[in-house]
Amino acid sequence: MGASALGVGVQQKTKLLHSMRANLRLRHFSPRTEEAYVSWVRRFVRFHGLRHPSELGEREVVSFLTYLAVERRVSSSTQGQALAALLFLYRDVLDRPLEGLGPIPRGRAPTQLPVVLTQQEVQRVLAGLGGTVGMVGALLYGSGLRLMECLTLRVKDLDLERGEVRVLRAKGARDRVTVLARTAREPLERHLERVRQVHVRELAEGAGWVELPEALGRKYPNAGRSWPWQWVFPARRRHVDRVTGQIRRHHLHESAVQRAMAEAVRGSGIGKRATCHSLRHSFATHLLEAGYDIRTVQELLGHRDVSTTMIYTHVLNRGGRGVESPADLLQALPRPAGLRD
Repeated sequence: MGASALGVGVQQKTKLLHSMRANLRLRHFSPRTEEAYVSWVRRFVRFHGLRHPSELGEREVVSFLTYLAVERRVSSSTQGQALAALLFLYRDVLDRPLEGLGPIPRGRAPTQLPVVLTQQEVQRVLAGLGGTVGMVGALLYGSGLRLMECLTLRVKDLDLERGEVRVLRAKGARDRVTVLARTAREPLERHLERVRQVHVRELAEGAGWVELPEALGRKYPNAGRSWPWQWVFPARRRHVDRVTGQIRRHHLHESAVQRAMAEAVRGSGIGKRATCHSLRHSFATHLLEAGYDIRTVQELLGHRDVSTTMIYTHVLNRGGRGVESPADLLQALPRPAGLRD
C-alpha cells in the first residue's frame, strides 16, 4: 500500500471512529461503553488489514468473532461485547444492519455464585481499610453500591439527614435511591467538611472545577465550581483539562481502592477471593438473612429483573433458597431403642 493510500485509510478510520463516538453519545451510552465499543472497532479493522468496515460484511464479522473465541479464547461475555459493538457500528453508524450472521462459536458462560462474606469477615476486611478508602468500603457494604457508583458520587447525591444515597445514571442508565447506614453519617459529615475546606482554597486559586455530565457545563457554565457538584471522593492530584483549560480534580481512581481492598483481604486471613464487589454481594445477602423481602433488595441494588437478585438466595447461611437440611431435623427425633453412641 502506497503512502498516499495509507494516509487516506487513516483519515477514513479517524472519521469512522469520530462518527462512532458521536452516535454513542447521541444515544447516551456511558463513557466506559464508548471506549469499549471504539476499541473493538479498532481491533476489527486491524484484524482485517485496515480495510474499512463498509467493505466488510457478515462473513468478516463472523471470522473476527470466531478468532476471538477459538484463538484468543476470550470469555463469552467479552465476545458478546465485541458483537454488540459491531452490531452498533453497522446498524447506527454505517446504516447497514448485519443480517444472517449464522452460528458463531461461543464459549459457555460459567455460572458463578457470588463471593459473600460473613458479617464478622466484613468487619475484619473493613478494619484493614483506612482513611478515605475505608469510607468507600463502608459505603460499598452499607449501601450496596458498585465501586464506580460510589466513586462518582457528588455531594448533592448524599442526604445525611434522611439517610439516603441517590445513585444517578447507574448501570443501564437507571436512577435509584438506596440506604445510607447510620454509622456512616457522622464520618461522612467530617469527610465532606475536609473536602469543602480544600474546595474553598482551590476556588481562591482559580481552580475548583470538576467534570460535568453531558452538556450541563454549557447550560450552567459555573456549575462545575459549585459545591453540590463536587466529588465526594476527589483525587489527590489536580489536572488541567486540555479542552477548557480548567484546573480540575477527577474522582478517586478505582485502582487505588481495588489495591487497598486486595491488601485488606490478604491481611484479614479470611481465605476468600473477595473483591470490592463482594461487599455489595454481602450487603444483599445479609439483608435477605435479616428477613427483608427480595423485591426490596432488588430495588436497593438497582436490578432490572428480580431473577438477577435471586442469585443471593443460593448463598444464604441457611442453605440454598433458605432450605433447612433434613439431616438437621434428625436431631429432633426420638432415638431408637437400643441405639448406642
